[in-house]
Amino acid sequence: MRRAGSLYLIFIGLLFVAAGGGFAWLMWRSFDRAAGQRNWKEVECAILESRVEQRKIGAEVATEYRLAVLYGYEFEGKPHTSDRYSLRGSGWTGSTAKAEKMAARFPEGSTQTCFVNPSEPAFAVLKLDSKGPGYSLWFPLLIVVGGLGIVVGALRGLVGKK
Repeated sequence: MRRAGSLYLIFIGLLFVAAGGGFAWLMWRSFDRAAGQRNWKEVECAILESRVEQRKIGAEVATEYRLAVLYGYEFEGKPHTSDRYSLRGSGWTGSTAKAEKMAARFPEGSTQTCFVNPSEPAFAVLKLDSKGPGYSLWFPLLIVVGGLGIVVGALRGLVGKK
């Protein structure tokens, strides 16, 4: 009976290790991508189009809004355009006011700063991603350590009870 309990705890501990490790990997990947953006070149761009886009994906679902932007820039003597606000695009929101506020930050005809990926100059964003996930890596790693502690404790129980 104790053996079954120890095996159960090992299984639970390994689940914690897998879940914490998975979240840590996703957060590291997000941090690494954001850190890599810090090497992107800052250039001036002209906002060609800025408006609030809306969608309604079902009768029972509220209408959602987001910033739809198009801007032009020059990189290494070649003209380019982009419609990306950030790496993940512009997020949808249920608030018209929030989307309109974002559109007001990038009025049509204005000059803004955009960030160009030097290895792929056709790819640019208006906003760099946050490196915040890297500063929160301790949390999922704490779950991994806790899971390992459960596994070690259960293994000690198995070995000590023979």
